[in-house]
Amino acid sequence: MSKARVGYVFSVLVGAFIAMFIFSAFDSAHAQRKSLRWATSPVGSYGYMVAASMTKIVEEALGGEYTVTVQPYTSPTVAMKAVMDGNAEISYTADIGMAEFHTRTGGFKGYKPKMPELVHTWYAYPMESMLAVAAKDAGKFKCWRDFSGKPVFFSNAGFMNWLNYMRVFKILGYTFKHVQIDLKSNADAMESGSIVGSGVYTTAGRSLPAYWKETEIRIDIRVVNPCPDEVEKIKAAGLTIVEVDPKAVFSKNVGPSKLLGVAILFGYNAGPNISEDVVYKMLTAFYKKKDDLAKSDPGFTPLAKDFVGLQVQGINANPDIPVHPGLAKFLKEQKAWEPKWKVAAAK
Repeated sequence: MSKARVGYVFSVLVGAFIAMFIFSAFDSAHAQRKSLRWATSPVGSYGYMVAASMTKIVEEALGGEYTVTVQPYTSPTVAMKAVMDGNAEISYTADIGMAEFHTRTGGFKGYKPKMPELVHTWYAYPMESMLAVAAKDAGKFKCWRDFSGKPVFFSNAGFMNWLNYMRVFKILGYTFKHVQIDLKSNADAMESGSIVGSGVYTTAGRSLPAYWKETEIRIDIRVVNPCPDEVEKIKAAGLTIVEVDPKAVFSKNVGPSKLLGVAILFGYNAGPNISEDVVYKMLTAFYKKKDDLAKSDPGFTPLAKDFVGLQVQGINANPDIPVHPGLAKFLKEQKAWEPKWKVAAAK
């Protein structure tokens, strides 16, 4: 074999060896990264979208030590169970979902976690639950009592807004008659009368879910506010009534100049088996980027205005549930910690 040929073969072998070394090192580094799985609501939902948008921020905050993946589930209840069964680390949830889990009611009746229980970790945005009817039927509905015992689509069964409506109807002593329909048939069902009304909800008083954007284009609707005596009962039960500007949400007139929604606080909670350092670094990164988050999505506006206050509100909604050590550290630094709260023991 000629010297040129030998030199060529040697060069190829060296190149191949270097390439193998580089790829091996890359694979090794990638394999060493820890997994941080976020269990969310289905693809296309707001809860999924928010989690997906946070992955890069989280990975950067944790110094590239973690690979963040978003895993969709059929409902927040199922997502919460996925974390507590060991199939994810962080779960999409809401204050009412945390309450049901803590009291072992609703979808958590008889449930026994295999992993540490979820605790307060991060609250991201509020939603406001309201009720609407087709404009042609508006004269029949003056208060929420007018929906008692009548067929209503209170959003998808098992979802947090659905649970919120159920909670409110129980407080008011009304009969909760839910009719499950496909989201795409919302307008047709109201127009035909197969349902007398539908639960409509906003995120941070600013945006509608996609199926409601389609609904208000297809038919004229009217939002029905709870009457003053109903508002008093709802507030007396410890729930918050939020005023929503219809012009900031709807493209057409929907009736009242101010809409009244019953608030739910949504967040992403973990168990104390996730380290204090991980949660603290995540929260600190979110806090630093809160204004950028609000610019990218109006749903984060309340978070940008009062990041710390939103965490306090989430804890106070279920004060008997412990607080993650990482959130506790963050709130103490912000001078917002309350002695009556309990810090979850690290697992």
